[in-house]
Formats: sequence, structure tokens, C-alpha cells
Amino acid sequence: MRETLNSPHSGFALPAVRRISWSSPLAWLSAGWRDLKANPLPSLAYGLLFALGGDLIILATLDRPHLVTVAVSGFFLIAPLLAAGLYELSRRTAAGEKILFIDSLACFRLNGESLALFGLLLALIAIMWERFSAIAFAILGSNSGGSAGVFLSRIVLSGEHTAFIATWFALGAVLAAAVFALSVITAQIILDRDADIATAVMASLRAFSANSGPLLLWAALIVALTLLGFATLLFGLVVIMPILGHASWHAYRELVE
Repeated sequence: MRETLNSPHSGFALPAVRRISWSSPLAWLSAGWRDLKANPLPSLAYGLLFALGGDLIILATLDRPHLVTVAVSGFFLIAPLLAAGLYELSRRTAAGEKILFIDSLACFRLNGESLALFGLLLALIAIMWERFSAIAFAILGSNSGGSAGVFLSRIVLSGEHTAFIATWFALGAVLAAAVFALSVITAQIILDRDADIATAVMASLRAFSANSGPLLLWAALIVALTLLGFATLLFGLVVIMPILGHASWHAYRELVE
């Protein structure tokens, strides 16, 4: 039986959070696959949009190496919000409803103000990371032109800037962990409970604090599967992103009462 943590805040009601097991992330992926099979066309439509949008962004930034790295990392930052339509598909499937792709877009009108504020928060974080990366890479002269391949061979593979690369990845990992903690179930709570952004973010942070181990495993699985999608020129994301989006909904349903 899972332990439930009730809100300790008087006058500020947060959803009760459950403690989960280490095997939960794999169960979420399995549930995500079932939701994909239950909604193949709308789910794959979202996956196709992720893949095509990602390809266009990368093609447009190939001559600006720092933007390629920021585009990839920014993808992870804003994905929780972009997957809102997939959450809606899973929510309606659990209710026994069958909806079309166009119907799932209505989720963005549900509590649109809180979703917009959440999107603004993620956008500000992404912009901050882009500016930091631009300044850091400009110091190394990587913004002076050339392709991303030349940049990788000169900066990464040459071994001349190991300290810089290690610092950049370390800062990126800290930022990614912080964003994951504040967004792991934020959009889901906003959609499902019509919550304001403060309540949703605090509940997400509380869920992460109570289940940091299993949720870090979940984050690692998300990163690994997404990078696998990138390795196929993003077309693997046509299937991977719907599974992750649906699975994230089931993560929310297990984490929150």
C-alpha cells in the first residue's frame, strides 16, 4: 500500500502526494503505449508535429552551433507544455471517450491563463539558458560562423576546452533537474484540476521531493528515449513522444490522489 502525504499548509490546499516505487516509470511507459494504441491517429499526429518542428529548428540553426545545443536542451524544457494535448487524450481515454486530434486541442483553452503563465515561465528559463550559452560559446569564438560539425570537432573533440564543456554540462544538468522538478506534473494538474500555476508548481515540487529517486529514473528514461529519437533525425519522435506524453499523464495519476 502506497504512503500518502497530505498537504501541511493550512489555508493553501495542495493535492495529496503518494510515494511510488522504482518500478513505476516502466509501468507508465507501458500505460503510455496502451494509450497510443487506443488513440493511434491523434497520438501520432502529435508525434509528427514534434518531429517536423524539431527538424526545422535544427536545420535553421546548423550554422549557429550554440543554437543547435540550445535547441536540443530547450526541447526538453518546453516539452511538458507541448504535450498537453497528449495528456488530454489520455484523460479522455480513461473516461471512456474517443476523441479526434482537433478535439484534444481544446485542452489549451481549459485554464488557459495558468497554462500561458506556465509556458511563459518555461520560455524565460529557455531564453536565460540560450543567452548564457551564446555568451559562453562566443568567448570561445564558436559564433563566428561554420557548421555545427566543425564546432563539435573544434570545441568538443579537440580536448582543448574540457573544463568549459564539463562546466556547461554541469550547469545544464542542474537547470534541467530544477525544471523537471517544477514541471513533472504541473501541466497535468492545471488541466485536470483547473489549478492556478502556484498550486500546480508547488505540488510538482512536493511530488519530486517525496519521490526523487524514482522520478530521477523517469527523467533519465525520458532523456534516453528522446535522444534516441534525435539520433533518427527526430523521426523516431513520431512514436516516442506520444508514448512519453501519455506516460507522463499516468505518472501524474499515480503521484497525485
